[in-house]
Formats: sequence, structure tokens, C-alpha cells
Amino acid sequence: MEEQGFYNTITQPSNAEFKDRGSKFIAYAFPVETADEFKKQLQLLKKEHPKAVHHCFAYRIGTDGNNFRSSDDGEPSGTAGKPMLGQIDSKGITNVAVVVVRYWGGTLLGVPGLINAYKTSTALALQVTPVIQKQVELTYTIEFDYTQMNEVMMVLKQFNCTVLAQEMQLFCMIKTGIPKNRLEETLYRLKELQHVTTRKEK
Repeated sequence: MEEQGFYNTITQPSNAEFKDRGSKFIAYAFPVETADEFKKQLQLLKKEHPKAVHHCFAYRIGTDGNNFRSSDDGEPSGTAGKPMLGQIDSKGITNVAVVVVRYWGGTLLGVPGLINAYKTSTALALQVTPVIQKQVELTYTIEFDYTQMNEVMMVLKQFNCTVLAQEMQLFCMIKTGIPKNRLEETLYRLKELQHVTTRKEK
């Protein structure tokens, strides 16, 4: 999944619908950074579709391959969450979640039918949102005197760091994402600056 400090993901939400014998499957794909962020999105979709019989989901977060979950939400085991996660993985993307909302159509679809419905609706939702390459970043907090603002910003710009948050008073704080493959150079340059402290975030 991770090559030279890059990973593939989606940056905008999308949805798609699949119907089979009266049952309606609406797949929602969206970018996520944390499990908490995913839970909030899931709650919103449950509020939006209170009459749906199932809200199945799958997500993968991070680049180490360990942070993923899938749920059949009451469907027969292995018929929803796993095929959905399979579609995320077959596209080689991460920091992505998919929720499929099912409305019951009165006819049993059977295990193969369910697997096909959850797999297809997920694939359709992922097809309509562009996949982009992003750099793997590690989060650091940098503290410095406001007079050094320009020097610090120059280093961050030079190494293509992302500014995640900043507080600018007499003493400034910037939370930044440093590209994994430029980490040593960036930290070295920041250490060269007087009265600048950096610390890694958990």
C-alpha cells in the first residue's frame, strides 16, 4: 500500500445505488482520517435513513495495514462488510470508509445475492470518486518566537509540509504534517533555527 512515502485515497464523498429484486442498496464512500470521524459519519447516515434495515460498513485507515473494520450489521456473516472491504483493498486505497444502507424489498437474495449487492454498490460508489496520491505525513508540533515565523514557514514550504493548525501570539505554535520521506531533512533544518522546538505528536 505504501510506496516511497505515498498512499492512494479519495478526497471527496460519493454515493451510488444498486437494486436487486426490490431491495435497494445505497453505498456512501467518503474519506476518513480517524475511527471517531467515521463513527460520526455513520450516525449521520443512520439519522438520514432511519427506515433502512441495515447500515453495513467497511473502512481502512492509515498505511500500516492494521487499522480496518467491517460490519455486516445483522446480514448473514461475511455477506456485507468483507466484500465491501475487499473493494476498498482491490483499489489499493486507504483513509476511506464505505457505508451501504439497505432497504428491504420483500425477497430474500441469498448469500451470493447479498455478496454481489454489497460488492457492486461499493464498487460503483468508489468508481465515481477520483483516487489521488497523497504523501504519508507524521504530525509534529513546532514552537517558536513570532520573529522566526518566516524562517519556519520557509522550511515547511521547502519540504512540502502541511500546516494542520496554528496559534500565532507572541509565542507561536504550528501543528504540521511532515512528509515521511523528508522527515530527517526537515527536522534537521528546524533544529538549526535558534529557539525553535519540535515535538512528535502521538
